[in-house]
Amino acid sequence: MRAISEILPPQSLARFANLDLVARWIVEGFISGLHASPYHGFSVEFAEYRTYTPGDDLRHFDWKAYAKSDRTYVRLYHSETNLRAHVVLDCSASMDFGNPVTKFRYGSAIAAALSYLMIQQQDAVGLALFAEETVRYLPPKATLRHFRDMVAQLEAARPAARTRIGKTLHYLAETVRKRGLFVIVSDLYDEPEAILSGLRHLRFRKHEVILFHVLDHDELAFPYRALSEFKDLETGSRVQVAPAVYRPEYLKAIGDFATSMRRDCSNMLVDYTLVDTEVPFDKVLAEYLFKRQRLG
Repeated sequence: MRAISEILPPQSLARFANLDLVARWIVEGFISGLHASPYHGFSVEFAEYRTYTPGDDLRHFDWKAYAKSDRTYVRLYHSETNLRAHVVLDCSASMDFGNPVTKFRYGSAIAAALSYLMIQQQDAVGLALFAEETVRYLPPKATLRHFRDMVAQLEAARPAARTRIGKTLHYLAETVRKRGLFVIVSDLYDEPEAILSGLRHLRFRKHEVILFHVLDHDELAFPYRALSEFKDLETGSRVQVAPAVYRPEYLKAIGDFATSMRRDCSNMLVDYTLVDTEVPFDKVLAEYLFKRQRLG
């Protein structure tokens, strides 16, 4: 099987407007070669029949009823899923950085792909979008119709306002009572102690947490040469910088931040992954699946 990165590298994502298509392309291509699910089983109990509508899962189509009556029905079930997940995506203004793929677009693709993957495994997934406040929250469900609602929210969102990740995590820790998995996707442009405080709150509530720290490649490598003016996308402030002078200090600062965040997350049993937006999506998903298997 060809790697997804050969077919859909991150740089080509900007050409696709439909996140539903992107998620299915990534996930179905990636998981088709897997021999076993990274999740445990689930139990279902038959509930009722409903008339088939386009988009319903054909696995639940009642072919016997169709053969006997020429009518189309699907069987509905009460499901007891093994996982309730919440995908938490940063949509603050700083996520609008990157070319041709912004951090927000890359993060949206991660959110969509992981949500589709989990729903395919019959797990319930919810979505939270945040900046200064939690701007949108969809409670977890395990249906493709719900996935389409999530994709619609992702495609309608626009990066704006400042990052307040700690505030959002405290809100979710107080709101979501049932234990589950939180997948957080952010560039973490907030005060470190505020971030860690929110993560501790989630762990105190016994949630499992995976943190994707998404940064543009230029933020990690700082490749600039000439005298440049940099603008803070969240505050609007500007500063002129001679890159050759500040590069060593900058690279040390961002490296130290990532190292300390990884260490602090490890201490509270939060899985931390630093993601470069030049990394192919199949590698990001492989890392996620590895972590889920290890946590399981």
